[in-house]
Amino acid sequence: MLSRLKLNVRPCAYFSRCMHTVEKGRPLMLSPRTNKGMAFTLEERQILGLHGLLPPKIETQDVQAMRFKKNLERIRSPLTKGVFISILDKGHVRSILDNWPETNIKAVVVTDGERILGLGDLGVYGMGIPVGKLCLYTTCAGIDPRGCLPVCIDVGTDNETLLKDPFYLGLYQKRDHSHHYDELIDEFMEAIVNKYGRSTLIQFEDFGNHNAFRFLKKYKDKYCTFNDDIQGTASVALAGLFSAQRVIQKPITEHRYLFLGAGEAALGIADLIVMSMKETGMPEEEAQKKIWMFDKFGLICEGRSEAIEGNQEAYAHPAPDKSTKTFLDAVNVLQPTTIIGVAGAGRLFTKEVISAMGRINERPIIFALSNPTTQAECTAEEAYTLTEGRCLFACGSPFDPVTLPDGRVLKSGQGNNAYIFPGVALAVIVFGVRKISDQVFLEAAKALADQVTNEELAEGLLYPNLSNIREVSINTAVKIAEFLYANGLALEYPEPKDKRKFLLSKMWKTNYESFVPDIYDWPESATRLPSL
Repeated sequence: MLSRLKLNVRPCAYFSRCMHTVEKGRPLMLSPRTNKGMAFTLEERQILGLHGLLPPKIETQDVQAMRFKKNLERIRSPLTKGVFISILDKGHVRSILDNWPETNIKAVVVTDGERILGLGDLGVYGMGIPVGKLCLYTTCAGIDPRGCLPVCIDVGTDNETLLKDPFYLGLYQKRDHSHHYDELIDEFMEAIVNKYGRSTLIQFEDFGNHNAFRFLKKYKDKYCTFNDDIQGTASVALAGLFSAQRVIQKPITEHRYLFLGAGEAALGIADLIVMSMKETGMPEEEAQKKIWMFDKFGLICEGRSEAIEGNQEAYAHPAPDKSTKTFLDAVNVLQPTTIIGVAGAGRLFTKEVISAMGRINERPIIFALSNPTTQAECTAEEAYTLTEGRCLFACGSPFDPVTLPDGRVLKSGQGNNAYIFPGVALAVIVFGVRKISDQVFLEAAKALADQVTNEELAEGLLYPNLSNIREVSINTAVKIAEFLYANGLALEYPEPKDKRKFLLSKMWKTNYESFVPDIYDWPESATRLPSL
């Protein structure tokens, strides 16, 4: 009887193991989470029952990456990669989120498409921004793409061209600026945290100036949220100023700042500069007096006829005695040590402006931060040439190195937000944060500036090489983590002794050799033994 039982059990167990392995292999190949494609080795193909289901060639991961890049370049629309919520969905946002296949969401990037940098109101076509930002989360900071959710909230568009386009994919209506808009955003925020948890990171991107500041003020103490256009831009700009400080040995408290532009980027940078000055003991009001802003109507001064928004009031000072009708006038009258361009209006740092900065200062600081290149306030060549290589220059768009008449070659540091927001997001997600204070972005600026080498500074760079962006993001996240734990803002306990090692253990692995699938990676059908 026992011998017959053994005979029956052995073939059954053997058959089950074989079937179980084969059943695992096929779902592995069919799931984009785990499919290695042509990189499955011959041994893996045989064990997993995939032999003959793939062409005989075995490719390296590098070759696969090149093929994927080539195919990706053919894709022109990000519209198939994200969640869309419209004003017509008010009252049903949670049910829309329930349709998204992933349930373990850690980071959300959301836009309403109103102020796409350099392009204006793109309505539903603004989806490319959240998709792109989350790609940088993964590329720059190793954040698992399965935990990332891009969202476009469609409340209409004021872009007449799109409203007349029969192929436009969004709502054919003017933007809804009524209370329904605010109610929809409120519902969205609450739906996100109810479904994914209070620690879910929500990044606002490319909202109009007025809404961007309103929502940041409204939500930052209630949700784990930040606005990259305001806070990320501010942090990367301040990091550039910290780097400049190392070169000229002049603290930021002794500079005079003149902004070209007075929108969310300018105000975000100015507020963070003030915070940094306050940290040294300078009173807030005294710090604010060192900052001036010039917008499309001219210098922002007390009592001017043109409207001054509430967020600009702190930088509206008594008008100078002399006329400042043009930006050049403002430079000559105010004698700034630093000019920062964030207007997105093109070449307004003219030859005369740059020359004046070089005449006023031995080492002028010139930041032309507007994107894209066509909207930059000046080029690196103009800044370096007109100041005889004496200026400290940073840009929003990349420029080629500049060779001066004396043979020196100077590079320009690109003040890209990618230096900041991926590292911030990594720290926030891994160490469990429910509120992101402004101080986090001050700490991120310090961490970024500290990573610029003396050799890079000598070359004219105020930021680390972008090729090291993954390492930069990790180092920044470590510094932020130290701040979070020191101030009781982290929820991951016990506190990791080696925070860098802990971060590395949580980062998404992209190479097959180090990737070991866990239960989260296996398709459901691969985790069950087949029925016999």
